[in-house]
Amino acid sequence: MRVVEAAGQLVRFGWLQVQCCLFAGAVFVGLALSKAIPLPLARYDALLAYGLAVTLVFFLLGLETAREVAVIFVFHLIGLALELFKVRVGSWSYPDEAWAMVAGVPLYAGFMYAAVGSYLCQAFRRFDLRVNRFPWVPAVALAAAAYANFFTHHYLPDLRWLVALGLVVVLWRSQVSFTVGHCRYAMPLSLSFVLIGFFLWVAENGATWLGAWQYPDQAAFWQLVHVGKWGSWALLVSLSFVLVAAVKRWEGTFYGEVGTTPAVTPTKAQRVPDDDSAAAAAPAESPDPDHAAATPAESAAVSGSA
Repeated sequence: MRVVEAAGQLVRFGWLQVQCCLFAGAVFVGLALSKAIPLPLARYDALLAYGLAVTLVFFLLGLETAREVAVIFVFHLIGLALELFKVRVGSWSYPDEAWAMVAGVPLYAGFMYAAVGSYLCQAFRRFDLRVNRFPWVPAVALAAAAYANFFTHHYLPDLRWLVALGLVVVLWRSQVSFTVGHCRYAMPLSLSFVLIGFFLWVAENGATWLGAWQYPDQAAFWQLVHVGKWGSWALLVSLSFVLVAAVKRWEGTFYGEVGTTPAVTPTKAQRVPDDDSAAAAAPAESPDPDHAAATPAESAAVSGSA
């Protein structure tokens, strides 16, 4: 019976992951169709229009909020900045021509990074993600350092492994809890970055096979992307995470003790209920001791679902 229950939970977990990957899946559908079907305009331009349409549809259907779309757009711009540099130094290239292209980088390329941000936004909602003991200052600093290292390692010593070790150390006590079915689970936050990075590496292999971009060793014929890119993606996930986490913290859907029922906790930017309504509200989980002092209003929990 336990085996059957475990199998059922695994299926539920997989189905939730599929739903979280809706935007990424839509991007892959666009890549596949644009490669197989003749188009009246350049392929990369068509993919740009397609990506904008998918973003609009997600917003209109309520799959992503305005704040989530905004933070995904920021990550889109961050990704494009990285693309411009990496293409200039020859790390990879885009084989097709396009009108909407800057310095050899088609503007649709940012949607590859936007898909990562969309996945995290969807995961927070569909899994009721909550994080405890998140060290904001060192985590944000290391995520920024990981991004900067993608540029600086071409001229200075490569510090990616040092940055990765730093993330493991500062996130050692941080856990992310999530819901599957009626059960609540938890795992180390740094481990989640590694796992997401692996699946992004797998997705990258599919994207390069579909001609989204190509590495120098793929110019003559397609071959697997070097496994070292797995680590690069894991580091990039840390940056995407802190961007999405900032939005979720503002919304009051970020913090949560492992094993407790997810609840919404107001922040300074939100209205604090008056004494009468606060007294009538049922208490939710206790705030994490590591962040309670940062936002005094978080000590008054508002019962509700994420």
